[in-house]
Amino acid sequence: MDPIIATRDLRKVYRLGRVEVPALRGVDLTVQEGEFVAVVGPSGCGKSTLLHVLGGLTSPSTGSVLVDGNDFTRMSDADRTRFRRHKIGFVFQRFNLLPTLTAQQNIAIAQHIQGNGFNPHRFQAIVEMLGLQEKLKRRPYALSGGEQQRVAIARAVICEPKILLADEPTGNLDSENSQVVLNMMRTLNRTFRQTILMITHNPEAAAVADRIIRMRDGRIISD
Repeated sequence: MDPIIATRDLRKVYRLGRVEVPALRGVDLTVQEGEFVAVVGPSGCGKSTLLHVLGGLTSPSTGSVLVDGNDFTRMSDADRTRFRRHKIGFVFQRFNLLPTLTAQQNIAIAQHIQGNGFNPHRFQAIVEMLGLQEKLKRRPYALSGGEQQRVAIARAVICEPKILLADEPTGNLDSENSQVVLNMMRTLNRTFRQTILMITHNPEAAAVADRIIRMRDGRIISD
Protein backbone atom coordinates (compact mmCIF):
# COMPACT_ATOMS: atom_id res chain seq x y z
CA MET A 1 0.00 0.00 0.00
CA ASP A 2 1.34 3.43 -0.93
CA PRO A 3 1.83 5.81 2.02
CA ILE A 4 -0.64 8.64 2.40
CA ILE A 5 2.28 11.05 3.03
CA ALA A 6 5.73 10.69 1.47
CA THR A 7 8.58 13.19 1.25
CA ARG A 8 11.96 12.75 -0.37
CA ASP A 9 14.99 14.96 0.33
CA LEU A 10 12.62 17.73 1.42
CA ARG A 11 14.33 21.07 1.93
CA LYS A 12 13.05 24.52 2.84
CA VAL A 13 15.21 27.64 2.93
CA TYR A 14 13.89 31.00 4.08
CA ARG A 15 15.60 34.08 2.70
CA LEU A 16 15.90 37.16 4.88
CA GLY A 17 17.52 39.73 2.64
CA ARG A 18 20.86 38.20 1.68
CA VAL A 19 20.75 35.69 4.52
CA GLU A 20 19.56 32.13 3.91
CA VAL A 21 18.03 30.27 6.86
CA PRO A 22 17.61 26.52 6.26
CA ALA A 23 14.52 25.16 8.04
CA LEU A 24 14.40 21.66 6.49
CA ARG A 25 17.61 19.90 5.45
CA GLY A 26 16.68 16.80 3.51
CA VAL A 27 13.68 15.18 5.22
CA ASP A 28 12.61 11.69 4.12
CA LEU A 29 9.29 10.75 5.70
CA THR A 30 6.48 8.28 5.06
CA VAL A 31 3.17 8.02 6.90
CA GLN A 32 0.71 5.20 6.29
CA GLU A 33 -3.04 5.76 6.22
CA GLY A 34 -4.51 5.41 9.71
CA GLU A 35 -1.27 6.12 11.58
CA PHE A 36 -1.02 8.52 14.51
CA VAL A 37 2.44 10.10 14.28
CA ALA A 38 3.98 12.63 16.65
CA VAL A 39 6.87 14.84 15.52
CA VAL A 40 8.88 16.18 18.43
CA GLY A 41 11.89 18.43 18.83
CA PRO A 42 13.03 21.74 20.28
CA SER A 43 11.78 25.09 19.03
CA GLY A 44 13.33 26.01 15.72
CA CYS A 45 14.07 22.43 14.68
CA GLY A 46 11.82 22.63 11.60
CA LYS A 47 8.82 20.64 12.76
CA SER A 48 6.25 23.40 12.17
CA THR A 49 7.77 24.14 8.76
CA LEU A 50 7.39 20.45 7.95
CA LEU A 51 3.70 20.56 8.91
CA HIS A 52 3.13 23.67 6.77
CA VAL A 53 4.75 22.01 3.75
CA LEU A 54 2.76 18.79 4.25
CA GLY A 55 -0.42 20.83 4.52
CA GLY A 56 0.30 22.76 1.34
CA LEU A 57 0.47 26.03 3.26
CA THR A 58 3.99 26.72 2.01
CA SER A 59 6.07 25.34 -0.84
CA PRO A 60 9.36 23.48 -0.33
CA SER A 61 12.56 24.86 -1.82
CA THR A 62 13.51 21.46 -3.24
CA GLY A 63 12.48 17.83 -2.86
CA SER A 64 9.19 16.03 -3.36
CA VAL A 65 5.96 16.00 -1.36
CA LEU A 66 3.31 13.39 -2.14
CA VAL A 67 0.05 13.61 -0.18
CA ASP A 68 -2.62 11.03 -0.99
CA GLY A 69 -0.88 10.44 -4.32
CA ASN A 70 -0.77 14.13 -5.28
CA ASP A 71 2.56 15.85 -5.92
CA PHE A 72 2.38 19.25 -4.21
CA THR A 73 5.40 20.50 -6.15
CA ARG A 74 3.45 20.15 -9.40
CA MET A 75 0.26 21.82 -8.16
CA SER A 76 -0.71 25.47 -8.43
CA ASP A 77 -1.62 27.46 -5.32
CA ALA A 78 -5.29 27.22 -6.32
CA ASP A 79 -5.07 23.45 -6.74
CA ARG A 80 -3.41 23.06 -3.34
CA THR A 81 -6.13 25.20 -1.76
CA ARG A 82 -8.85 22.97 -3.22
CA PHE A 83 -6.95 19.87 -2.13
CA ARG A 84 -6.62 21.15 1.46
CA ARG A 85 -10.32 21.96 1.62
CA HIS A 86 -11.29 18.36 0.88
CA LYS A 87 -8.41 16.25 2.17
CA ILE A 88 -6.70 17.96 5.13
CA GLY A 89 -7.93 19.20 8.49
CA PHE A 90 -5.86 21.58 10.64
CA VAL A 91 -5.72 22.09 14.41
CA PHE A 92 -3.50 24.84 15.77
CA GLN A 93 -2.29 25.95 19.19
CA ARG A 94 -4.53 29.00 18.88
CA PHE A 95 -8.06 27.75 18.43
CA ASN A 96 -8.98 30.23 15.64
CA LEU A 97 -12.71 30.05 16.36
CA LEU A 98 -14.98 32.77 15.00
CA PRO A 99 -16.00 34.75 18.11
CA THR A 100 -19.46 35.79 16.89
CA LEU A 101 -20.54 32.20 16.10
CA THR A 102 -21.70 29.52 18.50
CA ALA A 103 -19.79 26.27 18.86
CA GLN A 104 -22.33 24.57 16.60
CA GLN A 105 -21.95 27.26 13.92
CA ASN A 106 -18.14 27.14 14.16
CA ILE A 107 -18.23 23.41 13.45
CA ALA A 108 -20.93 23.46 10.78
CA ILE A 109 -19.36 26.29 8.79
CA ALA A 110 -16.58 23.94 7.68
CA GLN A 111 -19.11 21.73 5.89
CA HIS A 112 -20.62 24.72 4.12
CA ILE A 113 -17.19 26.03 3.04
CA GLN A 114 -16.34 22.63 1.57
CA GLY A 115 -19.52 22.87 -0.47
CA ASN A 116 -21.13 19.53 0.39
CA GLY A 117 -23.76 21.01 2.69
CA PHE A 118 -24.58 20.11 6.27
CA ASN A 119 -24.34 16.41 7.20
CA PRO A 120 -26.32 15.95 10.45
CA HIS A 121 -25.22 12.34 10.97
CA ARG A 122 -21.51 13.15 10.80
CA PHE A 123 -22.08 16.24 12.94
CA GLN A 124 -23.84 14.24 15.65
CA ALA A 125 -21.19 11.51 15.69
CA ILE A 126 -18.31 13.98 16.08
CA VAL A 127 -20.10 16.11 18.68
CA GLU A 128 -20.88 13.07 20.81
CA MET A 129 -17.34 11.70 20.52
CA LEU A 130 -15.86 15.02 21.65
CA GLY A 131 -18.41 15.54 24.44
CA LEU A 132 -19.76 18.83 23.10
CA GLN A 133 -23.51 18.14 23.25
CA GLU A 134 -24.09 20.64 26.08
CA LYS A 135 -21.79 23.33 24.65
CA LEU A 136 -23.18 23.83 21.14
CA LYS A 137 -25.11 27.03 21.83
CA ARG A 138 -22.19 28.76 23.54
CA ARG A 139 -19.87 31.23 21.88
CA PRO A 140 -16.11 30.82 22.30
CA TYR A 141 -15.82 33.35 25.15
CA ALA A 142 -18.15 31.13 27.21
CA LEU A 143 -16.02 27.98 26.66
CA SER A 144 -12.91 26.87 28.50
CA GLY A 145 -9.65 26.47 26.61
CA GLY A 146 -10.10 22.71 26.45
CA GLU A 147 -13.66 23.08 25.16
CA GLN A 148 -12.54 25.56 22.51
CA GLN A 149 -9.87 23.15 21.32
CA ARG A 150 -12.42 20.33 21.13
CA VAL A 151 -14.63 22.58 18.97
CA ALA A 152 -11.59 23.31 16.77
CA ILE A 153 -10.92 19.57 16.41
CA ALA A 154 -14.57 18.94 15.54
CA ARG A 155 -14.40 21.64 12.88
CA ALA A 156 -11.20 20.13 11.48
CA VAL A 157 -12.61 16.60 11.08
CA ILE A 158 -16.29 17.28 10.34
CA CYS A 159 -15.69 17.06 6.56
CA GLU A 160 -13.95 13.67 6.88
CA PRO A 161 -10.47 14.76 5.77
CA LYS A 162 -8.04 11.95 5.09
CA ILE A 163 -5.34 13.69 7.15
CA LEU A 164 -5.45 15.72 10.36
CA LEU A 165 -2.43 17.98 10.94
CA ALA A 166 -2.16 19.29 14.50
CA ASP A 167 0.42 21.94 15.45
CA GLU A 168 0.96 22.02 19.25
CA PRO A 169 -2.74 21.29 19.91
CA THR A 170 -2.22 21.28 23.69
CA GLY A 171 0.17 24.23 23.82
CA ASN A 172 -2.39 26.60 25.37
CA LEU A 173 -4.00 24.06 27.72
CA ASP A 174 -3.38 22.97 31.29
CA SER A 175 -2.37 19.36 31.96
CA GLU A 176 -5.91 18.12 32.63
CA ASN A 177 -7.41 19.62 29.48
CA SER A 178 -4.35 18.54 27.49
CA GLN A 179 -4.98 14.93 28.43
CA VAL A 180 -8.68 15.20 27.53
CA VAL A 181 -7.84 16.59 24.09
CA LEU A 182 -5.13 13.99 23.47
CA ASN A 183 -7.43 11.15 24.49
CA MET A 184 -10.08 12.42 22.09
CA MET A 185 -7.57 12.63 19.25
CA ARG A 186 -6.59 9.06 20.03
CA THR A 187 -10.25 8.04 19.90
CA LEU A 188 -10.65 9.75 16.52
CA ASN A 189 -7.66 7.79 15.27
CA ARG A 190 -8.93 4.45 16.54
CA THR A 191 -12.63 4.84 15.77
CA PHE A 192 -12.45 6.55 12.37
CA ARG A 193 -8.91 5.46 11.43
CA GLN A 194 -8.13 9.13 11.12
CA THR A 195 -4.56 9.69 9.96
CA ILE A 196 -3.00 12.21 12.38
CA LEU A 197 0.35 13.94 12.28
CA MET A 198 0.89 16.00 15.43
CA ILE A 199 3.67 18.49 16.08
CA THR A 200 4.61 18.86 19.75
CA HIS A 201 7.54 19.65 22.02
CA ASN A 202 5.84 17.79 24.90
CA PRO A 203 7.00 14.17 25.40
CA GLU A 204 3.81 13.35 27.34
CA ALA A 205 1.67 14.51 24.42
CA ALA A 206 3.79 12.53 21.97
CA ALA A 207 3.32 9.38 24.04
CA VAL A 208 -0.30 8.96 22.88
CA ALA A 209 0.87 8.47 19.27
CA ASP A 210 1.74 5.15 17.65
CA ARG A 211 5.04 6.48 16.37
CA ILE A 212 7.37 9.27 17.46
CA ILE A 213 9.68 11.08 15.03
CA ARG A 214 12.39 13.30 16.51
CA MET A 215 13.77 16.31 14.65
CA ARG A 216 16.77 18.52 15.24
CA ASP A 217 18.30 21.23 13.05
CA GLY A 218 15.91 20.55 10.17
CA ARG A 219 16.54 16.82 10.03
CA ILE A 220 14.89 13.67 11.32
CA ILE A 221 17.30 12.14 13.83
CA SER A 222 15.18 9.18 14.95
CA ASP A 223 11.97 7.44 13.96
